[in-house]
Formats: sequence, structure tokens, C-alpha cells
Amino acid sequence: MLLKDFIVFEGIDGAGTSTQIKRLVESNPEKYFATAEPTNRPTGLFLRKMLAGDFSVDEKTNAYLFAADRCEHIYGKNGVIEQIQKGKIVISDRYFFSSLAYQSVSCGKELPKLINSPFPLPEYLFFFEIDPKISLARVNQRNEKKEIYEKIELQEKIAKLYDQVISEYEANPQGMKIFRLDASKSIEEVENDIVKQLTIDN
Repeated sequence: MLLKDFIVFEGIDGAGTSTQIKRLVESNPEKYFATAEPTNRPTGLFLRKMLAGDFSVDEKTNAYLFAADRCEHIYGKNGVIEQIQKGKIVISDRYFFSSLAYQSVSCGKELPKLINSPFPLPEYLFFFEIDPKISLARVNQRNEKKEIYEKIELQEKIAKLYDQVISEYEANPQGMKIFRLDASKSIEEVENDIVKQLTIDN
């Protein structure tokens, strides 16, 4: 199923997805609604503590927890579908494509693929491509505590998996409009590339 008026930004840590969503929503707050995964719901807050390294769970449990949070994100109260029904264009900072990359590193591809297969596809998928060394340098500039995935060895593996995931959907987009962005460009250049694609299509 394709979910119209649903836009997803995907990329490794430090790729700039959050920055671009903020700029796009600020350009037209009446039109766009920003959201993210993990969510700020109880399931998502639990996951954020896990990502911060406060505790650990089995990797398969991790995959199921992300899927549970995603289910609430899409179908729960004030979730993606409800916002679209209110007339908003919803932009999410990550979606199940990130699970197909991140969780596949530790528990293999089959489980993330299986438990995320029922979720609807976005109308637009923007993939932020960037060298992990550049993106992690950006992360380091934040002077914040690093999350468990924010290590160069992991980010390099995740970047390769991300590329494989996006390539598979490019071969069979199922109605999705998929765009690869050079996320190493300046903030303004990336923003212009996004707006250009959205403008052409509307």
C-alpha cells in the first residue's frame, strides 16, 4: 500500500535529515507536519534510552520494538495517517528503511524485512547519501553523548546496507518516488534539491 502525502527522509547518522525536515516545515508550517522515528511516544522513548546505551536488549527484541513503535507512529492517535486525514503532508525523519539497514547489521536481513513488510510505503523517499567519515565528523561537532550505532565501523556497514535497501526499492518502487541526494553538499544546496523535486512533482 502506498500512503499519499507521506514523505520519508533516510540516511545514516549525521546525514542531515533532521536539519532538512526542520527547514522544510518552517518554510510552510500550515502544509507540512514533522515527525520522526523513534517517536516521542512511550515505545520510542524506551528505544531512545536503549540507543543512548542506558541498557541493552537482544537484537531481535530491538527489531520488534522498532516495529511496535512504528505501528503506533503510523496508526496510533495523532499518528501519520491521522495527520494526513487532517490535510497535512507528513515528513518523517526515518521509517522502516532504517530498520532494514540498522537492524540487519546485528540480526540479519530476514527478521527486519518480515516484521516491517505490512507497513505502507511513503509517496516520496529521499535518501541522503554521504561518506560515513563526513557524517560522523558532523556528529562529533554536536558535543553530545554518542548513540550505540555512532561508530565508524558500524556506520560503514550500515551505509552499505542502506544502499542495498534503496537499490532494491529502486528496482521495484511500487509507486514510490525515490530520490538520492548528495548530503555532503551545503545545507542550502540540499534544501534546494529537495524543494526542486517536490516542486517538479506538484
